[in-house]
Amino acid sequence: MKKNPIKKTGFIHRLPLLNCFMLLLAVFTFAGCQTSKLNESSKKIVPDQSHSEIITLQEGDDLKISFPGSANLDTTQQIRRDGKISLPLVGEIQAAGETPDDLQQNLIKLYAPQILSKEVIVTVESSAFPVYVTGCVIRPGKISSDKPMTALEAVMEAGGFDYEKANLRNVRVIRSENGVSKSYTLNLKLALNGNEDKPFYLKPSDIVYVPEKFSWF
Repeated sequence: MKKNPIKKTGFIHRLPLLNCFMLLLAVFTFAGCQTSKLNESSKKIVPDQSHSEIITLQEGDDLKISFPGSANLDTTQQIRRDGKISLPLVGEIQAAGETPDDLQQNLIKLYAPQILSKEVIVTVESSAFPVYVTGCVIRPGKISSDKPMTALEAVMEAGGFDYEKANLRNVRVIRSENGVSKSYTLNLKLALNGNEDKPFYLKPSDIVYVPEKFSWF
């Protein structure tokens, strides 16, 4: 039986094209894998900045401000409740909300006409902020903390709840932000039972109010 030469010839012509196509596909696939690996490697060497700590100055911080070459201007200041400090020659300066580096740069600009050495060093000597606890607690009053403090921790610092009177489910935190008073209601009974989803951290000058049971106010 004679073989069909047309079909055989067609197959022979298609074979090199098929081989070329498969070769190109393999090259692109390999290149893609290599690119993916490079991308993954580059991602691994980028440092994670999400947990980097940035110090922000706040009310109650004690600052040591040094002027190399002009020691007569050296001073220690506590950031007042309005967020400012008072310095010789330049007067009142906003400090709360700034980082130490930012405050240093601001002071260098302000003191430029008065100092020869264009250098100012701001050091945080101690960092503490006040909160106030009132209502049905054992020792109501002002509490100072030099570390992050939750509403429950503030109540414990105030001697704990007066359990005969305290309404633990409707504890209020009153906060002033940009001249506007805000109120947050917390269920601290959940926190005491270990069922709190997320601790409520206080800010400087927050007021924690523990109401009486069945209080209408």
